[in-house]
Amino acid sequence: MNLTPTELERLTIFTAAEFARRHKALGIRLSHPEAVALIADEMLLAARRDVPYTDIVEMAGKLLTTDDVEPGVAEMIPVVSVEGNFEEGTKMIVVFAPIAPGDKPTAPGFPGEVITPDVDIELNAGRARVTVEVVNTGDRDVQVRSHAHFFEVNRALKFDRAATFGMRVDKPSGVGVRFEPGIPKSVDLVAIAGDRVMRGEAGLVEGPLDAPGALDAALANARARGYLGA
Repeated sequence: MNLTPTELERLTIFTAAEFARRHKALGIRLSHPEAVALIADEMLLAARRDVPYTDIVEMAGKLLTTDDVEPGVAEMIPVVSVEGNFEEGTKMIVVFAPIAPGDKPTAPGFPGEVITPDVDIELNAGRARVTVEVVNTGDRDVQVRSHAHFFEVNRALKFDRAATFGMRVDKPSGVGVRFEPGIPKSVDLVAIAGDRVMRGEAGLVEGPLDAPGALDAALANARARGYLGA
């Protein structure tokens, strides 16, 4: 039996939907993928039965309520869309807000949500900081994310590497700084926290940042490999 990628995806949806139906029958509240799979499977089945489009949309919006899913799941699923196979051909079926309000009160918040106090929070409070000027000597933009050990970033970036040892960009997680070729840019850095053990990156450290001789060894590695500013 040879199955196309679309047919394999359909089987995956069906399997996940059956998993969700078993949980629902046992009174277990559904997770995000389980809820999406159950709704999508019923929509695809209805399309194969050539149920009218409007009836499928109405049916899909009544399958689950917030009582059937984990807290926050309904807010995570603003829309479900599938490509149904009708007699006349394929057609995209879209259902907005597919999980209706239930009878039980819903708890505030979302799974994994970080709830902070209603006051300003200072990022990286109390850590050492430094500002360095960086020039990109390459021929294309270089972007550095906030998690990167700045000492080990692209070798074409010219700056005082020693001053940035053990530092990272002073930005929130996931944010970065872009350096365009030939344009000097000042960047604020903050000391890396935690255990301060650096593995990977460019391989210039591979160990504790605060170990005796770590900076000198890293500078020697950087110079040998052509990192500017080392």
